Amino acid sequence: MKKHKKNLSHRAFLRGYQTAIQQRSKSTCPYQADSILGFHWCTGWRQGRADYWSGFSQATLQQRVSNL
Repeated sequence: MKKHKKNLSHRAFLRGYQTAIQQRSKSTCPYQADSILGFHWCTGWRQGRADYWSGFSQATLQQRVSNL
């Protein structure tokens, strides 16, 4: 049975989340700011930054990424 790919919006969200927990800037967004993928990437980045600031450990953050 073939494995289904996650949709592009979800992948953009995850990439933004991972960028934020690695303490990288929002300006590293690989998408155009006014695009749908850019919106989802920035949403993921904001969520990742909020989780990082809330004091989650790196192990907890990685677990959250795998559960998203």
